[in-house]
Amino acid sequence: MQEPAFSRLPALPSWLLSQAALRAGRLVADGFAAEGARGYHYRLLGTLAEAGPSSQAELGRRSGIHLSDVVAALNELEADGYVKRAPDPADKRRNVVTVTPKGDERLRKLDEKIAAVQDDVLAPLDETERTQLVELLRRLLEA
Repeated sequence: MQEPAFSRLPALPSWLLSQAALRAGRLVADGFAAEGARGYHYRLLGTLAEAGPSSQAELGRRSGIHLSDVVAALNELEADGYVKRAPDPADKRRNVVTVTPKGDERLRKLDEKIAAVQDDVLAPLDETERTQLVELLRRLLEA
């Protein structure tokens, strides 16, 4: 990390958090890019794996992705055979999205990639510090 010319910044937790988030975000994006994926792909596949078949709108709400971005990412995932969309039998105006076996395998590989990225991001910390950091960050997000 390059130290800023303004010496007060490195003492500010907000600045440190933002710099750490930028670094982590770059590593995550690069890790997914190396697999030909994006973070939205991982979030959508993970949401489908945990919640089961869902409408596109439900996927957006559950994954925290805007609906227009959900549709674009699902188009990519569907083109690669990772998900399939079918009309909802109860409401033909909406699609139900299901992860395919190929999508389950893709998610497993992305899980492995994101785990490796987490190890890179947290390399300077031991297991106890990693656990403590996660707990502290969760508390900040709940505030």
